Amino acid sequence: MRILVIEDDPMVGSGLRRALSDTGMSVDWVMDGNSALDALASGGHAAALLDLGLPDGDGLNVLRDARSRGIATPIVIITARDDVETRVKGLDLGADDFVVKPFEVVEIVARIRAVLRRQAGHSTSVIGTAEISLDMASHELRYRETSEVLPYREFALMRVLMERPGTILSRSQIEERVYGWGEEVESNAVDVLIYYIRRRFGKDVIRNVRGAGWMVSKP
Repeated sequence: MRILVIEDDPMVGSGLRRALSDTGMSVDWVMDGNSALDALASGGHAAALLDLGLPDGDGLNVLRDARSRGIATPIVIITARDDVETRVKGLDLGADDFVVKPFEVVEIVARIRAVLRRQAGHSTSVIGTAEISLDMASHELRYRETSEVLPYREFALMRVLMERPGTILSRSQIEERVYGWGEEVESNAVDVLIYYIRRRFGKDVIRNVRGAGWMVSKP
C-alpha cells in the first residue's frame, strides 16, 4: 500500500520512510503543507501521516483544507504536542488518529491498519469471504484450500483488489495504489504479480476482464 508521510524533519522523515518501506509499504514523503495538499489531492494513498510543525504553517491547517476539499484519505497526526486541546482539535477537524512522538514504528503500522479497517467497515484485520480472505496484519492470503503469506508487492495488489470486490481496476489504477513516486514500474509489472499469485492459487483467484483490467469476484 502507498503511504504519504508529511514531515519536515529530515531525520524523522527518512527514518519513517525507511522503516515503513521495510514493512512492505510504498512511501511518498513531502516536507511542507502546500506539497502535502497537492499530494493528498492527487489520490492513490491508502493513508497519510501528518506532522503538525510544518515550515509553511500549522499541520492542522493542512488537515482543515484537505477535509474542506473533500479529500477523504485517512490521516493520522504524528506530533510532539501532547496537550488535550491539540488532540481534540485535530480529531474534530477530521483526523482519524493521533500519535504523540516519540513512537515505535510498529505502533504506527498497527494504527494505520486499524484506521483502514474502520474505513472499510471491518472489525478485524482479515478481509474477504469464506472462499477468499486476506489478513492485513500477517499478509496471509487464503483461497479455497490454499493458504500462503504473500511477498509485499503481491499483498499490496491483492489488498487493492479485495477492498473493491466486483470492481474492475485498470492497470494504471492498480499501479497508482501499489507503487510510490519515483519507483520504476515495468510495463508488465502488474501482469507478473498476477502471474505469481495465480501460479500458487489458481487462475480463478483473480479474474481478467479483457480490455478493462482485473477484479476479485464479489460474493
